[in-house]
Amino acid sequence: MKQHDAVILTLERLGGQATLAELYREVMKVKECNWGTRTPFASIRRIVQQQPEIFKVRPGLWALRSYKDILGLTEFSETKDISPELSDQNHSYYQGILVSLGNLRGFSTYVPNQDKNKLFVNEPLKELRSLQALPAFSHDLLVRRSSTIDVIWFNKRLMPDSFFEVEHSTDIQNSLLKFYDLKDFCARMIIVADENRKAEYKQKVSRGFLADLQGRVKFLNYNTLVRQYESEVFQASQTFTV
Repeated sequence: MKQHDAVILTLERLGGQATLAELYREVMKVKECNWGTRTPFASIRRIVQQQPEIFKVRPGLWALRSYKDILGLTEFSETKDISPELSDQNHSYYQGILVSLGNLRGFSTYVPNQDKNKLFVNEPLKELRSLQALPAFSHDLLVRRSSTIDVIWFNKRLMPDSFFEVEHSTDIQNSLLKFYDLKDFCARMIIVADENRKAEYKQKVSRGFLADLQGRVKFLNYNTLVRQYESEVFQASQTFTV
């Protein structure tokens, strides 16, 4: 079996779409294909980018064109305006990336119950998060305030290590207000958004009382987040195949 056929077969087995990280794990299970290279993951990246049967759904997510209408997918565009439904899908996709990355790094992970049934590719977020209830890590007011944070990583003592707010289309200031209320915790606070929203983030975080957050809150763009996730999956795969 040719290498591109193995990638296409794997996408079919995964329901027509998959993250590049999933392809790293699953393509190697196709025994009929001999990669004959020390860098099979680089070959997989090249195949999804160049094979006409495959298209990009969003950064790090690829699908078969034959499943495009079946799954209701839209081809990725940096400039195209998107529908509210697609915006919601993008939001839960990046939540799923953050939860998966936190799990890989050994954190306990939580997403709000209001989002638990939303999908990361084909899997509900409630199946990805390792915590089904928000830990009572502080007094009730602050725990309630954190209950709508998009993703939280908790350390082994179930204290918050990192708060993440995914800002695909909503007002970044709302997330900064949450972070302001939680600023006394020794936890990272990160706005995750498209790179084209960085200027807006800088403008909002430097205004009024929110200026207290400068140096506390970081900005992470989608592409960098996806690369970190893929890199960690790659390292984990190398560990388990030695």
